[in-house]
Amino acid sequence: MPAESEVPLPHTWRPLGVRMAATFFGGALFVVCAFAWFGFDESVRDRFTTSQRGTLIGLGLMTFALGHALARCRVVATEKGLVVVNGYRRREYEWAQVIAIRLPRGAPWASLDLSDGTSVSVMGIHGSDGPRATTAVRQIRALVDRPQR
Repeated sequence: MPAESEVPLPHTWRPLGVRMAATFFGGALFVVCAFAWFGFDESVRDRFTTSQRGTLIGLGLMTFALGHALARCRVVATEKGLVVVNGYRRREYEWAQVIAIRLPRGAPWASLDLSDGTSVSVMGIHGSDGPRATTAVRQIRALVDRPQR
């Protein structure tokens, strides 16, 4: 049986709590808004101008886009390196570029230390996921520390 830190490649880590919250609260917000809209009398709905309706739809679409961006965050480990997706931005790093991964106590998400002296947030591993996040960091750390093939 493989140890906790050994993972078959490719492997993907995603934040559980954020995905659940985005799905649940996004769906709940949609249901509440739909019930409110259809709960209005026809005369009240008719008083909304086209631009007001467009604004409401635009705000709904922006809320959906934000929830979708948070829910699609992930980290993928492959034989070549790590793929980090934060919102709508995707970055690929070779294993030689990744020096370490950290998840300090109280941090919202993990971060990668890179060979060029910079660090990158890894929103695919949320500190709010508790032991799940700690396990993910431990697994990625083992992949970073292994001898390069």
